[in-house]
Amino acid sequence: MSTEHTFLENFKGMVSLFPLPNVVLFPRVIQPLHIFEPRYKQMVEDALENDRLIGMCLIHPMGGHEFSNHPSIFHDICIGKITQEERLPDGRFNLLLQGLTRAKIIGEEKSGKLYRIAKVELIDDLPIPSQEVATRLRGKLLKQMSKWFSHQPTAKEQLERLVNSDLSLGNLCDVFSFALPLSVEMKIHLLQLVAEERAMLLLELIEQMTPAKSKNQPVHHDLKKYPPDFSIN
Repeated sequence: MSTEHTFLENFKGMVSLFPLPNVVLFPRVIQPLHIFEPRYKQMVEDALENDRLIGMCLIHPMGGHEFSNHPSIFHDICIGKITQEERLPDGRFNLLLQGLTRAKIIGEEKSGKLYRIAKVELIDDLPIPSQEVATRLRGKLLKQMSKWFSHQPTAKEQLERLVNSDLSLGNLCDVFSFALPLSVEMKIHLLQLVAEERAMLLLELIEQMTPAKSKNQPVHHDLKKYPPDFSIN
């Protein structure tokens, strides 16, 4: 069983679905959520009484169901666990949902609930086959990302600590995939890739996003805060 899946030892293969048009969750990161719709308030109530798990899924932008209660979704999802919750007086919730593992929807099940439930298959993130390759890719990621923070020594130091931490390269790429200002279409594509492919694509994207730097002008970027608000516990 993979490290990600050790958090799901008693998982029975069924998970509630939370479709959103603008959020792609990744393993190892934390997504704040505000829950206000009746169906999703019911979903959270049920999750808190059971395994605290929610399957975050992306609404398909080409699905033609913008106003549907049952929009078309990508079948590649991330299962997250509610780590903190605040129940508001009117029944709404503020949550912190920590991504645990990738999964793929096999089929949706009828349950009589207001929200959607699906049978899923947990997906292993294949490790980089060679430690030498992993080290080289990690070094390239650090070099590319460091260009953004040449005039921000504190942020650059935090970046270096993150890259040099005990996070696997796959986990590191998940953190960057979540934090970088990428389109949701690109983020769902990154979620679908194995670790080595994810690292290679991220290097291409970061290079494209990094503007040329003049001698007297700092690099500007769209990442407002680094590290972003996530947990790597």
